[in-house]
Amino acid sequence: MHLPHLTLTLGFAAALVTAAPKPSHGSQQKITNLQFGSRPYYLVDDMDASPLKRKLESCSEKRMKRPSDFSISHRGAPLQFPEHTVQGWLAAARQGAGVIECDVAFTKDRQLVCRHSQCDLHTTTNILTIPELAAKCTTPFSPAKDGKSATAKCCTSDITLDEFKSLCGKMDASDPTATTPEEYQGGTASYRTDLYAAPGECGTLSTHKEFIKLTNSLGLKFTSELKTPEVEMPFQGEYTQAMYAQQLIDEYKAARIDPRRVLAQSFLPDDIFYWIKNEPAFGRQAVYLDERVDTAEGYEEAVKSMSSLRKKGVRTLAPPIFALLDIDERSGKIVPSTYAKAAKKAGIDLIAWSLERSGPLTTVKARKEYYYSTVVEKVGSEGDVYEVVNALAKDVGVKGIFSDWPATVSYYANCFGL
Repeated sequence: MHLPHLTLTLGFAAALVTAAPKPSHGSQQKITNLQFGSRPYYLVDDMDASPLKRKLESCSEKRMKRPSDFSISHRGAPLQFPEHTVQGWLAAARQGAGVIECDVAFTKDRQLVCRHSQCDLHTTTNILTIPELAAKCTTPFSPAKDGKSATAKCCTSDITLDEFKSLCGKMDASDPTATTPEEYQGGTASYRTDLYAAPGECGTLSTHKEFIKLTNSLGLKFTSELKTPEVEMPFQGEYTQAMYAQQLIDEYKAARIDPRRVLAQSFLPDDIFYWIKNEPAFGRQAVYLDERVDTAEGYEEAVKSMSSLRKKGVRTLAPPIFALLDIDERSGKIVPSTYAKAAKKAGIDLIAWSLERSGPLTTVKARKEYYYSTVVEKVGSEGDVYEVVNALAKDVGVKGIFSDWPATVSYYANCFGL
């Protein structure tokens, strides 16, 4: 019996084993021919009739002349490209993103690299298919057996920079039913694609320094997130959190980047306060990623703390989309949340994350899962993405939106002159 899906999966995995990383794109000429592709038009066509739809339709042939800082690339363009790869960043730049993101983690030899999590190499790279590197993982691969899912955990801190650079980037996914490391490479969500991580291809991984060089050559702004370590700090008994935070800034200073072009981010408030105190030129733009809102108690605490945070020098907060929006019981319209109003009153700027992360809005699961949970009644089709973007832009007044497909936000920004 022929099993085409299994054959394709194993073929893809085998290619990952043998594919050699392509040279890093350390520099790239500025992109002037910005393109949206077909997705924004698909979303507009899918909208219900409204003034917003008419406005967006009127911009269908309007050429984007410059990147927009309102459009922030989340991990590159991971709806279709392997995240934190040169290929994904270039796709985001082509789509008009004015700000490009590198999530920062450190290697065993304490070099900064771009990964969404310190310990995601087993799902975002081909490390498990390289025996000598797989053996160094925090938790080696264990196959699915007796009803238990396959497991693994591989961290940047498990390997050196040279070993990290030998890896290939792939779509962030894994197959819990896998019995071999090669099978474990599969599992890409149906709404994403392996088209740009196809057999024989290799997503190019990058150091933070290389990310800075590439983004600078494109003439764009930077946002580097200091990822919360998953190893005990101080690492190796001497590498402290403060050293980690300082190293991120030092790499921008060594490259002579104007601090006004840099949005340093962290979920840890102490990192933000460190930058404000020790690197004020960068601290002014530092972004406090606020996950306190994930619980009712934390949300209430966040609202109450706005004035205090502003007095401590925090100028920008970035919570998930749901924390900024609510539905008015009387009008049924999407309106700014209590959190959004409190931030505005305190004089704090807002950035939202992350658009198009949940998958198709036609599924209740995607609407309720996280990002749209407070406005689930108002998002029933793909076109409603633009209702959310418009509410964030016009009603909440966010300064930017992270997106897994920057073209969606760029199209809106181009239409409204943002």
